[in-house]
Amino acid sequence: MKLLFLLNDAPYGSERTYNALRLAGSAVRKPDVAVQVFLIGDAAAAAKGGQKLPSGYYNVATMLGAVVRHGGTVGVCGSCIEARGIGDGELIEGARRSSMDELAAWTLEADKVLVF
Repeated sequence: MKLLFLLNDAPYGSERTYNALRLAGSAVRKPDVAVQVFLIGDAAAAAKGGQKLPSGYYNVATMLGAVVRHGGTVGVCGSCIEARGIGDGELIEGARRSSMDELAAWTLEADKVLVF
């Protein structure tokens, strides 16, 4: 099964991105499940490396890294990172600049699309 997680919300402030990444992190560990995460809009900031948070606070960059380490794919909207002043080199390891064309392809290939 191929799951596509489409995240729109900022990484902090609400728990939508956090909860989406919790679910993606659990799903990617299941046998025969492929996980793709696409970050668009304010969610693009979730893939910025070097996030420093108070002790005990969840870190979405670390959560995205866990998805990648377990075989998931992370694409980040290129125009969204540009609008937020994030360079390609600032993305966490395993996340990469993507495009609407790739999102369209991922959507058409997915068995399920989960939008957060």
